[in-house]
Amino acid sequence: MNNKHHPKTKLTLVAEAALEPRLLAELKRHQAHVWTISEVRGAFPEGERDGDWEANRTIEIKVICEPSVADAIADAVLAKYAQDYSVVMYFSDVSVLRAERY
Repeated sequence: MNNKHHPKTKLTLVAEAALEPRLLAELKRHQAHVWTISEVRGAFPEGERDGDWEANRTIEIKVICEPSVADAIADAVLAKYAQDYSVVMYFSDVSVLRAERY
């Protein structure tokens, strides 16, 4: 079995749940193939988001892709949504198996 590690980037986006369809459209537009979404709670500079009502829900999207794809997605999200919505993004270097999936 080939356990060769391949470097990729994980882009994590934490945003208002209302943005989910738009953020997923950005991922697809930039041809990101591997992502997961979770509902989360937490504090932001704009205040705490405890998810106790629909407009207060928060999601976390983790995308594993090539660094250039992660950069393009982050640039698009910053330009289109970050000024008007609560959005946090960060990058992590990761190693994956089966690089062809990413």
